[in-house]
Amino acid sequence: MSDNTVIPHIEENIPLPKNAREALPEMSVQEELEVRAKTIKLIADIQDQNIEPTAQEMKDAAEMATQMMSDPSLKPDYANYPNETIAYLAGLVSQTSHMVAKDLADIKLSVLNGLLQEAATAKNSKDRISAWSKIGDIDGVDAFKRKTEVTHITKSGKELEEELKRTIEELKGKVIEGEIVDDDD
Repeated sequence: MSDNTVIPHIEENIPLPKNAREALPEMSVQEELEVRAKTIKLIADIQDQNIEPTAQEMKDAAEMATQMMSDPSLKPDYANYPNETIAYLAGLVSQTSHMVAKDLADIKLSVLNGLLQEAATAKNSKDRISAWSKIGDIDGVDAFKRKTEVTHITKSGKELEEELKRTIEELKGKVIEGEIVDDDD
């Protein structure tokens, strides 16, 4: 009788983390929020439950998002908030494409985040369309920008001469209609 036991290869001299927290890799605030939100959604999906935040949880998430945008170095302790607040916050953050940037990119990002928030929460279609229109005009989004490409071709004198000769040969024998203008009058 054969033994069907499988014994995995275990490397030696690799320290194991003391706890789950120590095992977590270093993550940015946004990365940690994304991981938490995906975990919350996965568990809710497995349990066939909806994640529906209360008005207070939505308010808490909005306040946290505002704090995160005004202070990019802020590291909220997500463990202090219920799953619904974290899920709603993750939605707000992903919707506003929150990212930490420096210098002029900060201003551009703040403008974009503000416009995305306005577009998402506007009370009427006129205001939503106006916000989306402004977003489309932002450099990098360029939803309405027409692009013109110019290709510069460098040719040698000999190539240009041959091309001109071909063009002249093609034009020979063709009737070009026009009007003779006498400048002496």
